[in-house]
Amino acid sequence: MSYILIVILAGTISLFLSLYIRVKAKDAPGAKSYIVVTLLSSIFIFAYAFELASTSLKQMKFWLGIEYLVMPLIPIFVLFMCMEYVGHKIKTWNYALFVIPLTTIFMVQTNELHHFYYRTIKVDKNGPLPLLDLEWGPWFYVHAIFLFVCLTMSVLILLREFRKSLFMFRMQILLMVAGLLTPIIANYFYLKDWSNGIDLGPVSLSVTFMFHGVALLSLQMFNVAPIARESVFESLKEGVIVLNQNRVIVDYNKAALNVIPTMSSNHIGKPVDEVLIQNPLLAEMLEEEQECDYTSSLESGVTHFRINFSKVENKSGLHVGKIVTFVDVTEKVRMEEKLKQLASLDGLTQLYNRTFFMRKSEMIFDDLKADGGVVSIILFDIDHFKRVNDTFGHEAGDIVLTHITSITKEELRVTDFMGRYGGEEFIICMPETTLMEATSRANRIRQAIEESFTTFNEREILVTSSFGVSYVQMSAGEDRYSVQQLIRQADQALYAAKRKGRNCVEVYEANDIYMQV
Repeated sequence: MSYILIVILAGTISLFLSLYIRVKAKDAPGAKSYIVVTLLSSIFIFAYAFELASTSLKQMKFWLGIEYLVMPLIPIFVLFMCMEYVGHKIKTWNYALFVIPLTTIFMVQTNELHHFYYRTIKVDKNGPLPLLDLEWGPWFYVHAIFLFVCLTMSVLILLREFRKSLFMFRMQILLMVAGLLTPIIANYFYLKDWSNGIDLGPVSLSVTFMFHGVALLSLQMFNVAPIARESVFESLKEGVIVLNQNRVIVDYNKAALNVIPTMSSNHIGKPVDEVLIQNPLLAEMLEEEQECDYTSSLESGVTHFRINFSKVENKSGLHVGKIVTFVDVTEKVRMEEKLKQLASLDGLTQLYNRTFFMRKSEMIFDDLKADGGVVSIILFDIDHFKRVNDTFGHEAGDIVLTHITSITKEELRVTDFMGRYGGEEFIICMPETTLMEATSRANRIRQAIEESFTTFNEREILVTSSFGVSYVQMSAGEDRYSVQQLIRQADQALYAAKRKGRNCVEVYEANDIYMQV
């Protein structure tokens, strides 16, 4: 009676697992085959329990026939389950494997006609309960070998994925393998007649499904199967970290190492804040759970990421975790920076264009209005530049412009910035520079231009330039002056320099007097 109860318990466990997966994870990889396996196993086990409870040969043979309507199919669906679980698609030719189990079913149901499966079927009443005494026929060995091959292949398929998987999936695979090895060992004992005639297969299935039950209930075996992880999760170019509702790391893919190089399988099960203790900025971003940009500076270079957050909900709509995605936007950022640069620079001289120069100068004036200080503006152009174009051509004119740009840059400080204000007109903003310093700097630039020359078609081109300098000193909170006003004053000084014969520096004075330097 104890053994019958154990068999009934095994059948109950099998039936429960079949219904559980049908409700909870029917669409997971391998789940459909698992449902069929556990359902067929429950039928087989319950039928065996009735066989054990029978007292006559006729009753025992009837329940033996019921067992063999489903039992030969179990190895096939076990194999299919393992194939689907690790990501192998069931192909049409795989269904040819059903030929042997279907033949086994036919052989058992028609055994009285040919005795190919069982040579003789008798009742042995020498034990604690009546048992069938079976003499195996040739097809029984075919079936036994087929069952062993299917289970062995299933184990090998799982073990092949073992090294690729993270700890959580390794535990699942080990539990599944342990469950599959149990009936193999049990059948070996039965075939060796070490079990006193009792078929250990049904009882071993109870152990098998207990292993699978632990995997299902504690590790959620079919919620996130390795196929989903290997073929989808790991193939994502975006870095992904999966957190549960307590901000504990559940999983991550290889691309996440581009963001957090120190991440390892040892961090699974640990709070993300603990893992990112050396990166408080990223930890803060993940805690705020707001879409944002993150820049990672590693030995491989600077990489820009866009961080996105997605909630994970169960079927009841309860929040059970979140998926953090790191999208590499480095190329986009570089393109935007390049576009900004193109929009801010003059194409020929690579100086700031007029619009961007004005914008940057206005920022300087905003600081002056807030904190006070001094700033100077130098405006200059090339004397008689039209003659250069008319004499040598526009190509020569472009060469002269780039030459003047190069000479001027050599005379500027790091804090100064320069722009192309017009065709042959240039402008320089010099923060924290007095009028005397700016005038001296302008005169050095003028002399450098005068003393240099440009070669075009083996002909020397010499030019001079005229300069206008303006200056303002502001107190904190003072807003009487603007960059436009200072540029107008420098422009007036420039025209004064031209009226006085060019190739000189003129300074704008507050009383509208121009001083030649």
